Amino acid sequence: MLDLTNVLAGPFACHQLAHLGAEVIKVEAVGRGDLARNLGADAELSKQGMGISFLAQNAGKTSLTLNLKAPKGKAVLKRLVASADVLVENFRPGVMDRLGLGYETLKAENPALIYCAISGFGQDGPWAHRPAYDQIIQGASGVMSVTGDTASAPLRVGYPLADTVGGLTAAMAISAALNAPERGAFIDVSMLDSVLATMGWVVSNYLVGGVDPQPQGNENPTSAPSGAFQCADKLINIAANKDEQWQLLAHHLGRDDLLEHPDFATRELRKANRLRLKAELETVLTTRPAQDWEDELNRIGVPSGAVLSLPEVLAHPQITERGLLARFDDTPGLDRAIDLMRIGAMIDGARPSVDTPPPALGVDTTAILAELGYTEAEIDEMQSEGVT
Repeated sequence: MLDLTNVLAGPFACHQLAHLGAEVIKVEAVGRGDLARNLGADAELSKQGMGISFLAQNAGKTSLTLNLKAPKGKAVLKRLVASADVLVENFRPGVMDRLGLGYETLKAENPALIYCAISGFGQDGPWAHRPAYDQIIQGASGVMSVTGDTASAPLRVGYPLADTVGGLTAAMAISAALNAPERGAFIDVSMLDSVLATMGWVVSNYLVGGVDPQPQGNENPTSAPSGAFQCADKLINIAANKDEQWQLLAHHLGRDDLLEHPDFATRELRKANRLRLKAELETVLTTRPAQDWEDELNRIGVPSGAVLSLPEVLAHPQITERGLLARFDDTPGLDRAIDLMRIGAMIDGARPSVDTPPPALGVDTTAILAELGYTEAEIDEMQSEGVT
């Protein structure tokens, strides 16, 4: 795979496939590389060009610097394409064509090439040429309009949802194209389309049911009691979505009286009176810690879980014992060990993983060019000219 992408959606797509076994060559701009190299919470790492935002989704890749505006740079890319299976880019629509490196041009070099273009709004349509970041897509997709409650909505989801969903969509489409009877495809991934496709219930309630979605906060609009409830120390999520789960919950909390209450007799009545029901349940739940209730309710078949912080869940045995995190002790350019995420799937009981840490900018340039057949003199010349 040739990864010509920047920041998150594209690098995340290639990150998934690298863990699943793809050989990923990251093609970066000379002198600056992926913008994510300068992003993240650690200013010193960003200054070094190894920002945390870059580290998060570039392990297992090699890095080649290339000036795609230079004729020799274009020639190098075409030579790479000739033996590649996949190319991924997330420039604005039309940029690769203007560089003379669009799909039709590269397809002539390799008819079996799978070319994946990731953009905010897709390759056509009235918004196609707009610039787009995750925040823009969250707002345009309607995600923000249904996030938060009546007091806080519209509200941004607390991580780059649109970028990661777009990246996963691209990885899925590329995987399908790799398994097609005949190789070769142009894949157009729109982050807007990708996010809307994950909003099936919300969208269908509007399209089919005529219900204009509203922000529900921590409440599950499809059932009650189902949402976040206050305990003595923190919130707990309880999803008593089935009638039998509701009955088990009420009985365990010693509130059998609620089962006979006419306002809570059916699912629809419980939904209509959810806030009153929530208040009644919290009179009991607030007497003890969330962890106690979580253990007891799950034991009797009522789905429950304390609302955890990120440090709490990363330290939990459910994560530590399943190998979701990988440690790299020797990362070029860093003087510390780093822990990074693998992918969220296990295959035959093992977590797919990569062996090498995120690469320093251009660290593999000479080796990759040599593999392509360039001589030492040609490589030196390209470096002196700023092509690499």
